[in-house]
Amino acid sequence: MKKILPAQAYRKLASLYADMQSSYSAHAQALGLSCDGCPQNCCTSFFQHHTRIEWAYLLHGLSELPSDRRAVYEERARAYVRDATAALSRGERPAIMCPLNDDGRCGVYAHRLMICRLHGVPNRLRYPNGRSVDFPGCFRSQELCAQADSFPVLDRTTLYTRLMELEVQFVGPRQIRELPRVDLTLAEMIVQGSPKL
Repeated sequence: MKKILPAQAYRKLASLYADMQSSYSAHAQALGLSCDGCPQNCCTSFFQHHTRIEWAYLLHGLSELPSDRRAVYEERARAYVRDATAALSRGERPAIMCPLNDDGRCGVYAHRLMICRLHGVPNRLRYPNGRSVDFPGCFRSQELCAQADSFPVLDRTTLYTRLMELEVQFVGPRQIRELPRVDLTLAEMIVQGSPKL
């Protein structure tokens, strides 16, 4: 598999993200799930992300913003990292608003990461060894599922496989084996800057 240029990788990732959105929307509609009027905000969930291509694409989205807006997000990201580090050191799971959230809206909506796109609905990930892991979705999703005889589960395996194929193309097949695993919050990605390739 050959390494591809960032612009080409970003186009492919945007296409994959569109497929994620379509799949999510279909599952949310079938379940009757909507975020309207929700008392919670998924943007306070402590998500860690694992691909350099999504990291780079997120920063690409930030780079397209006016410098003053970008500076606000960068300062919020530094505060998030400080607060999350403190919470983790106390043995607590951080519940801090995402630094890109502006009054309930994502400041880089088109560039948001996979987990941000798929979290709400029940979903499943199947591993090559046959093991399967189910994720229940948000609390509203869990309430709707508890009242239903059956409910749709988004199988994100194909979407995740496509993302990993893009990751290998973006990073390079040899480098992917040599680089350390990515395990960062969105805020840490912003603070650290561009991923090393």
